[in-house]
Amino acid sequence: MRTSILFILAAVVVVAVSLVTVRAANTTVPTAGQVAPTFTLPSQDGSQISLGSYHGKWVVLYFYPKDATPGCTIEAHNFQRDLSQYEAKNAVILGVSEDSAASHQSFCTKEGLTFHLLADTEHTVADAYGSLSNMGVLKIAKRNTFLIDPAGNIAQVWTSVDPSTHSPAVLAALSSLSVKPPATGTRDSVRPPVVPNSVKPPVNPGVAQPQAEK
Repeated sequence: MRTSILFILAAVVVVAVSLVTVRAANTTVPTAGQVAPTFTLPSQDGSQISLGSYHGKWVVLYFYPKDATPGCTIEAHNFQRDLSQYEAKNAVILGVSEDSAASHQSFCTKEGLTFHLLADTEHTVADAYGSLSNMGVLKIAKRNTFLIDPAGNIAQVWTSVDPSTHSPAVLAALSSLSVKPPATGTRDSVRPPVVPNSVKPPVNPGVAQPQAEK
């Protein structure tokens, strides 16, 4: 009896120590203007997807907690619904959760999703983006989104998003940010004023005017 009690107490101590020593998740969310952390992750079809391969395009990188849950399904449906609008704006959508590639494949097949869902099973990418909820045994991604510009810099960040209204908000931001103002201070942007052909220089009556040759 005494041995059993000691064994149970030892087990409780081990569990408690393991919970205390769990590494805290990175809570620092990258901000607009910073270089987006690079990564390579497997997608639902088994292919390896690298952020760097989308240089020259806008990237909507959205983190979500779990495949096939209500909020995540709504968010994915809305991105899929608006996919043609993103493509027209030279943008791609990449979803990231801590689920496996097999889970992503099942989710995509069931819900008709055609964009890439990436499997962050080692939790490194969500952590790099300050988007990992670390609850000891359970680790899930937070519902955060990062809009990355064609040069690889973070252009805008959304945290704790509303999945039902998020895609239109991202599209609006993309429309605003992708419209570049005209260049200033360049040779082509500074032009001398054009004098219309119908405007002739004034004639001073006190000065003899040159006569045309006969």
